[in-house]
Amino acid sequence: MEKLVLGIECTAHTFGIGIVEVTKKEVLFNEKNVFRDDNNGMDPRKLSEFHISNFDSILLKAKQYLASINKSFSDLSLITFSQGPGQGNSLKVAGLVAKTLSLKYRVPIVGVNHIRSHLEIGKMHTGFEDPLFLNITGVNSQVIAQSEHDKNYVVYGETEDIGLGNLLDSVAREFDLGFPGGPKIEEIAKSGKHMMSIPYTIKGMNVSFAGMISNIKQKKQYFENKKEIELLSGEKIVYNKYEDFLADICFSLQETVFAMIQEVAERALAYTNKKELVLVGGVAANKRFVEMTKAMCKTREVTYDALPLPLCMDNGVMIAWAGYVRYLELGDKSRGQGDLSGLKPMPYITVENNI
Repeated sequence: MEKLVLGIECTAHTFGIGIVEVTKKEVLFNEKNVFRDDNNGMDPRKLSEFHISNFDSILLKAKQYLASINKSFSDLSLITFSQGPGQGNSLKVAGLVAKTLSLKYRVPIVGVNHIRSHLEIGKMHTGFEDPLFLNITGVNSQVIAQSEHDKNYVVYGETEDIGLGNLLDSVAREFDLGFPGGPKIEEIAKSGKHMMSIPYTIKGMNVSFAGMISNIKQKKQYFENKKEIELLSGEKIVYNKYEDFLADICFSLQETVFAMIQEVAERALAYTNKKELVLVGGVAANKRFVEMTKAMCKTREVTYDALPLPLCMDNGVMIAWAGYVRYLELGDKSRGQGDLSGLKPMPYITVENNI
């Protein structure tokens, strides 16, 4: 018998709905609307207005999909939603839509942790049993794995200030590249030729990115005033063309921050003795980052895999699958781990925290 789980993701700029047939681990539906504001990033008020005005279009698509397979919301086995961490205004929309559907169609509901959702969908897609995760998103830059003692997730290393994605967005705004900045920086970096000296800050297993922004702003002032800019080799150069300067900034930034992440990931692999690594989160879409991660894994003889782009970015599918995993953890243990019998009639589960 089919067991359909619907997940609602809305922690920041994305409102997404995913539907998964959990017994087959099959993704059936994955649609989303993404807030864009090239000039201001994510203004909380505009973000809230966007989600409130647009969530129904994705909800309608989900309803139409279910109708196409002769199902409706009442045929769902479980409804799950992103409970945090995230933007408060966005989280309220996810919770409200999920709870309304649950009450109207009398379907059990579970709230899930957004970060854990990235990890669980990584395990589902790759089939890895005990990997090390590189969770690299807008606000999160973390090296995570399950503890060998109690199987709880442990953060072995992370950013001490801003996330890697936020760093790229901040630099992109400084050069009027728009939002999100990562894809545009990646494209421009392909033309870079000179490696500039940019702060490389690692503290134990943690990294720090904030100082890079000040350093890059200073370099921009040097360019505008026709001053020499120091390269990593020690050579100094005066840029005459803005395009050349911007290409080298993007190239140097990428190479530096990606190398920092690879270093802490390699340390974590050595410490935990994990033999699998999964790359999750939106920055996993960056081809240069993937190339460097693969090379590091090959050196350490570690099996590498990553999510396809639609599952790397924030999406409802990861919430659906993580909610199902969480449901089994919270549910009637007499059913047995992984046993879905009795899933539909099971009473409501109180979410872990109120939003």
